[in-house]
Amino acid sequence: MDLIRAGRPWFDGPIPLLPVAQLYARDVPFPCPPDADLLQVLWCPFDHEMAHPKAALFWRSSATVTDVLDAPPEPPIVQDGWYLPEPCLFSPEQVTDYPHPLELDKELRCHLEDMSRWAAIDPAQYNAYAHDPGELYLTNLSTAPGWKTGGWTRWSPGDPVDRACPECCTEAVPLLTIASSEWDGGSATWIAEEDRPTPGPPPLGARDGNFTLIDITGGNNLQLHVCLSSPYHPHFELLQ
Repeated sequence: MDLIRAGRPWFDGPIPLLPVAQLYARDVPFPCPPDADLLQVLWCPFDHEMAHPKAALFWRSSATVTDVLDAPPEPPIVQDGWYLPEPCLFSPEQVTDYPHPLELDKELRCHLEDMSRWAAIDPAQYNAYAHDPGELYLTNLSTAPGWKTGGWTRWSPGDPVDRACPECCTEAVPLLTIASSEWDGGSATWIAEEDRPTPGPPPLGARDGNFTLIDITGGNNLQLHVCLSSPYHPHFELLQ
C-alpha cells in the first residue's frame, strides 16, 4: 500500500474496489438473505455524490467461498489515503443503545431534561453532566459510537430523514456503521474494557480509537441501510 499512499498521476481505467469489512452471521446479527451467511463490504476509494466513498454489498454463502486470494487487488491510485482501511480483526461485543433524542417524542425529550430522573445513576457520570442531563443521554446511552451492525441511526449534524427503501418503500434499517473512530472525548464510556488506556505506548490508532485508520470527511460516519423486505434491494447511505 505504500505506493498507493504516495499517489500517482490519474489512472484512466478500471479501479478495483477496496475491501472494507467481512462479517459472518454467526458472529454478528444483521439482516441477511436466507441463502447467505456472509456479508462482504467493498468501496470505491473516491468521493462520489455525497463526498464519501461509494460502498458495494456482496451477500454470499460462506460454504461456496473456496478460492480465496492471498491478497486483494490493489487500485493504482486512490483519492485519499484515509480511504485505505488498515487490516484488523473485529472483536464483536453486544451492547444496547437507544434512539437519538431527535427520534423521541416531545414528552420523552422532556423526561430526559428532568434532572431528578438521573439521580440514581453512577455519580461519576452524572456529575459531569449535572447541568445538561440530555447530553448525558446523547453521549452515554443513545446511538453507540464506532463500527457497529444494527443499532440506531445517528443524526448529527443532520436531522432525521425518510429511510424508505428506494425500490419498495419498506422502511430501511441500519446495517453497518463505518466509523472514523470508535469513540471521542464525549463518548469515552463506550470504550471496551480491554481497550482502555494502560501504561506504556498505545497500539497504532488507539489514541482516538481509530484502529482502521479510516477518516470519512473529517471524522464522520458512513452508515449503510438495507431494506427489511429484501437485503438484495439497493442499499442507501447516510453520512453522519
